[in-house]
Amino acid sequence: MQKILVLNSGSSSLKYQLFNVDGDNYEVVAKGLADRIGIEGSLVTIKVGDNDKITKELPLPSHKEAIKEVLDLLLSSVLKSLDELSGVGHRIVHGGEYFDRSVIVDDEVTRLIDELSALAPLHNPAAVMGIRAIKQLLPHVLQVVAFDTAFHQTMKPEAFMYALPLEQYTKYKIRRYGFHGTSHLYVSREAEKMIGHKGKFITCHIGNGASITAIENGKCIDTSMGFTPLAGVVMGTRSGDMDPFVPLYIMKTQGKTVDEVNTLLNKQSGMFGLCGYSDNRDVEKHYLDGDPKAVDAMSVYVHSMVKYIGSYIAVLGGVEAIVFTGGVGENGALFREQVCSHFEFLGLKIDNEVNKHAIRGVTAEISTPDSKIKVFVIPTNEELVIAQDVVKLI
Repeated sequence: MQKILVLNSGSSSLKYQLFNVDGDNYEVVAKGLADRIGIEGSLVTIKVGDNDKITKELPLPSHKEAIKEVLDLLLSSVLKSLDELSGVGHRIVHGGEYFDRSVIVDDEVTRLIDELSALAPLHNPAAVMGIRAIKQLLPHVLQVVAFDTAFHQTMKPEAFMYALPLEQYTKYKIRRYGFHGTSHLYVSREAEKMIGHKGKFITCHIGNGASITAIENGKCIDTSMGFTPLAGVVMGTRSGDMDPFVPLYIMKTQGKTVDEVNTLLNKQSGMFGLCGYSDNRDVEKHYLDGDPKAVDAMSVYVHSMVKYIGSYIAVLGGVEAIVFTGGVGENGALFREQVCSHFEFLGLKIDNEVNKHAIRGVTAEISTPDSKIKVFVIPTNEELVIAQDVVKLI
């Protein structure tokens, strides 16, 4: 029996799962979430087996404190010692051109991940912090890193190349990489099971960070995020797509440095920039209260999603299923309803009651039986995919 801990660092959250692994059987013995990291109202949860979830509210200024709280909760509930762990797996957002598969952590791997922080400033630093924290606490435990960019390596040049001088790709490796790959891989496999075959799917991983991916026969055809996780749809604090001259204009007219513009686009934009709230729960509350800024922000948010889904239907030549996952995708009934309403002309119909009462953490089909396009809410399980990779490398 092996015990595998998986840490999944998001831009404002840290999900974790502890697995007991016996052959091909992966049993989750404890799981939880450190939520709203760096945001007022942060908390840590743990759920052991079938027991009720325990929630601890406390300040979590960074991912370092969040990881420490997670380990303390595990030690007080299911672990006698951290030495019981056989391996630790980490989700890494950006692998650049260095990594196309999961690898065992060593000093060089850590250095390269840290080097790539310039391309994923909200995620790679948090993951490196976790790697180093675990190494300090458990120096003899094998650590494995799994990369969000790996699933998207099946894209063809027309999808990943930018129309820049070719040297920018051949020498500097500037191209579309795509992210959330482990999540898109997992939910697309689950969708295959639900319809009984591989097909044309559009998977929407919508959380504080968000990406949409076109998948055909199990392979990524196109995806919304690009060279970094900043590209694509509007997100919690990220701007998403814009005229590429805008950052240059801001620098020239406002005297801002590269680092200041980077912070503006990654941490001060998106929903937060539009209405002052980055968490969709806060945005939705103010939207329903009629706050004009929140109403406009929600409209911009939904519109950006609709544009990508519509374009990917064209790229795929049709779509059999649309899948929602991620914090907002799994829990935002109002968001799902607004997005899906734009595709009624294609025969997509959702059952509003099923959609409104979809149970958090439970897979659901929210489209009606006569809908020409299936719509699923599938809780992602990146942790399982990562745990499997840890065991393989062990």
